[in-house]
Amino acid sequence: MVPGDLESYRWRTVANQLELNRVALKLILDRAMKSIRKRGEFHFVLSGGNTPYTVYQQLRSIRTNWSAWHIYFSDERCLLYGNQDLNSEMAREAWLDHVAIPKIQQHIIPVELGARLAADEYSNTLQFVKEFDLTLLGLGEDGHTASLFPGLEWGSLPGSPDALAVFSSPKSPRHRVSMSAMRLSRSRQVLFLVSGKSKHLAVTKWRKGFNIPAKAIMPVAGVDVLLESSLLAPLSF
Repeated sequence: MVPGDLESYRWRTVANQLELNRVALKLILDRAMKSIRKRGEFHFVLSGGNTPYTVYQQLRSIRTNWSAWHIYFSDERCLLYGNQDLNSEMAREAWLDHVAIPKIQQHIIPVELGARLAADEYSNTLQFVKEFDLTLLGLGEDGHTASLFPGLEWGSLPGSPDALAVFSSPKSPRHRVSMSAMRLSRSRQVLFLVSGKSKHLAVTKWRKGFNIPAKAIMPVAGVDVLLESSLLAPLSF
C-alpha cells in the first residue's frame, strides 16, 4: 500500500451533520464491540474540535463494558488545567465525566508540564500501546489534523517519537502537543470526520494528492473518511 494513495481511502458520504453523527456513533460502537470481544480492551484516540462533540455526548447513553475502554488524545493545547478550550475538557464535559471509564484509563496529555516535557511524558505513556483500535481525527481548513500543521514537523518518518512538542502553531495557542503521524497511523482503524463548507478546499486538495498533513496518516488497513457529500463537489482553484 502506497502512503497517501487514493486507493487507500474509503470515502463515505452523508447528507449532513446529523447523519454524520449517527454513522460515526455506529462505527465507534461496532469497533468497540469487536475489540472488546476479541481482545478484552478498546483503545480509542479522541479528536478535538467541534465536529465530534455531539458524538461524544451520544456515547453517554450506550450500553457497553466501560471498564474495557482506554482513552487517548490525538493532541492538546498548552493551557491551564480546566480551560474550556482543552480537548480533554471538552471530552470530559460532553462524555467522560458521565460514564464509568476508570480514570487511570483516561490518558490525558499533561500539558501543564509545558510542550516539551508533556510530549516526552506522553511518548512514555504511549510506548505501552502497540496499536490503537480506533483513531478519530478531524480535518482543518488548511489540511491539518491533530496539531500537525503545514510547514511544521509531522513525525511521519520511521523512528519519529510518538508525541511531538509544537511551539509555533499557526492557530492559538502556539504551544501544543500532538501525536506524530507515525503514532497515529499505528491503529487498526483511522476514521476522519469532516463537515462544514470551510473544509471544501482542504478535501479537494487531499483528493488531488496535495501533501497536506492529513495525507501523512496512513495505517496498514487504510483510512476511512466520513464526510458531507457537498464537500466532494468539483472545486477549481
